[in-house]
Amino acid sequence: MDMHASKSEQQRIKYFAAGSGIPEVKTILSGFVIRGFLGIQTLWVKVVSLTLAVAAGLSIGRQGPLVHIACCVGNVACRLFKKYNKNEGKRREILSASAAAGVAVAFGAPIGGVLFSLEEVSYYFPSKTMWRSFFCALTAAFTLKVINPWQTGKMVLFQVTYDRDWHNYDLIVFVLLGLCGGLYGGLFIRMFKAWMKSKPHSLISSNPVREVGLVALVTALLSWGNKFTRLDSTGFVGDLFSECMPEDNLGGLCARTDYEYYHVAKLLLIAMFTKMVTTVITVGAKIPAGVFIPHMIFGAAFGRVVGMTLQHFYRTYPGMPFFSSCMAGDSCIMPGVYAMVGAAATVTGVTRMTLSMSVIMFELTGSLTYMIPVMIAVMISKWTADAVHRASFFEVMVERNGHPYLDNKKDYIRVGSTAEVMERGFEVIDVDHPNTVAELTDKLDRLVRNGYPDGGFPIVERDVPIGYIAVPELHHALSKVKHKGGHVRCYFKRIGGGTGTNGQVQDKLNDFTAYMDRAPLSVSQSASMELVMEMFAKLGVRYLCVVRHGRYVGMIHKKRLLAYIHQLEEEEQL
Repeated sequence: MDMHASKSEQQRIKYFAAGSGIPEVKTILSGFVIRGFLGIQTLWVKVVSLTLAVAAGLSIGRQGPLVHIACCVGNVACRLFKKYNKNEGKRREILSASAAAGVAVAFGAPIGGVLFSLEEVSYYFPSKTMWRSFFCALTAAFTLKVINPWQTGKMVLFQVTYDRDWHNYDLIVFVLLGLCGGLYGGLFIRMFKAWMKSKPHSLISSNPVREVGLVALVTALLSWGNKFTRLDSTGFVGDLFSECMPEDNLGGLCARTDYEYYHVAKLLLIAMFTKMVTTVITVGAKIPAGVFIPHMIFGAAFGRVVGMTLQHFYRTYPGMPFFSSCMAGDSCIMPGVYAMVGAAATVTGVTRMTLSMSVIMFELTGSLTYMIPVMIAVMISKWTADAVHRASFFEVMVERNGHPYLDNKKDYIRVGSTAEVMERGFEVIDVDHPNTVAELTDKLDRLVRNGYPDGGFPIVERDVPIGYIAVPELHHALSKVKHKGGHVRCYFKRIGGGTGTNGQVQDKLNDFTAYMDRAPLSVSQSASMELVMEMFAKLGVRYLCVVRHGRYVGMIHKKRLLAYIHQLEEEEQL
């Protein structure tokens, strides 16, 4: 690489295929553009690397990455149709439907996929997008059913059915599972943040290849000694959800004697600890990594242990008043049900999904009987997790990756004034100045160094804003004319007759008006902060020009607004 090349021109490695992709999809659907994240190259890298990572037995899930893959397919398909390729609003509708299809394929739950898109990733979800998402999710689930990849007739390996009702004493257990699931979710997020800030992680993350190798080695060493952690994750979840039959021991999960109970419970508790540790160190590595299945395993294993413990107590103390409504022996205590409820509670504690998680579990079990227990556990889990750690795992990842995401579902009570938020020293491009290639390149470098690689420049004429050009567009435009030399002038305003000032002919390459947003959104300096927040949250804009009597005085970038809001929240907590 040329040592004299500008910083904005240097190629940086971007690990778009790493992680689940859901935080980035949320950010894109909020109106922000992450170039290349949903491209063809990211698509094939994600598919290949996800296949290898899952086959390696790492502590990851494929559900989140499947959402990313589905959105990549939707984005690539948009390029084939001018209606969607040139319209960012239409493109985001396709991406919302793609996210629903990804969840439908991952869980075999088309309705849950639509609700996931509505609840978790979509920023704007009108009724027309809802039925389109439903059609897309239905088509994806039907295709999966026809293909029958597992050769079992099931769309997913952990799809189960229950034919017994729950008892009154089960409500106490469901509440306990909800509390424990929420507690685990909040503590897991705190442990993950502590690990990402720790010195060992800083040492190994500097070399992503070494990091992935060490994660794989640690996972293998911790998992090999336990027969349950050696199992395929999805199949293991299916066994945990299932009920014991005389002809099926579920790989050793069924405990019919006291010795078997203690032995299986010990292995499951060790598996829970192993899964928690390996998930903490894996989901932040540079590999495709979803979080649903690892936390499902933890919650399902915990629920299974609780169910087995109740069976053990019933065998030992059958006359306890606690079991007064149980008249059918061990058959009325179903550890698989507790495992299913525990899995739902744990995933909710980490992701804060409520409605979509409940419906996904309903579609997995195919029974309305256990909707109330799941909903009870899910709501208690969310309340508990919010008390332990306010932000969900996806929100933490958005903040960690520095994405300018403004939650439109959150109420911001105290947000200051417009004058406090706007930045006055923001560089602008004046159309009346000789904007040469060298001068614009220097401005671009300064903006990137100041922490705005995704920002841009207001374009003014006599202090009146007439346009805006983003960093990627300006970089692309400069790359086309830099071969002419740094002294070449660039134009941001069309000049009649095709000639520039001093009689110079304006070359098409020097005309940057095609890369401009010629209708920049502006707000008065005296406007209320509530209006500014509504424009950012509801319209999904990335910037606002601030004017006073029609003249440019400053700018509000979404990153600056988010930093200001976080500062106010920290001050309120003190």
